[in-house]
Amino acid sequence: MDEMIYVAMTGAKQTEYAQAINTNNLANISTTGFRADLHSFSSVPVDGPGVDARVNAVVESYGTDFSQGPIANTGRDLDVAIFGEGFLAVQAPDGTEAYTRAGALREGAGGLLETGSGHLVLGNGGPVAIPPTGSLTIGKDGTITIQPIGQGPETLSIVDRIKLVKPDITLLEKGSDGLLYLPDGGVADADASVQLRSGALEQSNVNAARTLVNMIELARQYEMQINVIKTSEENADAAAQMMSMS
Repeated sequence: MDEMIYVAMTGAKQTEYAQAINTNNLANISTTGFRADLHSFSSVPVDGPGVDARVNAVVESYGTDFSQGPIANTGRDLDVAIFGEGFLAVQAPDGTEAYTRAGALREGAGGLLETGSGHLVLGNGGPVAIPPTGSLTIGKDGTITIQPIGQGPETLSIVDRIKLVKPDITLLEKGSDGLLYLPDGGVADADASVQLRSGALEQSNVNAARTLVNMIELARQYEMQINVIKTSEENADAAAQMMSMS
């Protein structure tokens, strides 16, 4: 009976963890460039003395869904969407290089180009700085071209080029800040094959219908595990009553 309680108890605990992952995906359904987290259930034998019948239910995160999200046209000069594979290189809060597909860019303090979350966008030699400008365009290869204030179109000049990369996605790990990192602080090389679409944004790749169905399934699964624990308790009480009668 203790085996039944243990399996149900660990199952309920891990189902709560799975619900947290699923809820986080649902909460980011409208977050630009968000990549859904994946999880799966598995059974792991409990090591130690005793009978080898005890099994621990475990929820394992097995990475991130890197499939392409839908692209929406915005017409805004600083909005960019990556078409196909690849990422924008940004500077993480600790100064390391990280990667994202959130292309809602803006000019921050000092004219530094940053993402909507405030992470500095990296270029050829570090963070991209935008001088005062009358107009700005971002090319398919990430090249930033400006027209200085008060001057004609013949004075167009290139100020920098956004660093676009295409690392092996099996090596990328998502941090708590939502950015993607290479192991051990690794840095990916710029990849000229990555292309941007200006005036557009890639939406989250979370499937709303599937995520809602998962939420219902996990809630029912949790309820079933709690019912198993209650049934085990009732059986134990019945057995104790029978023993007392004998």
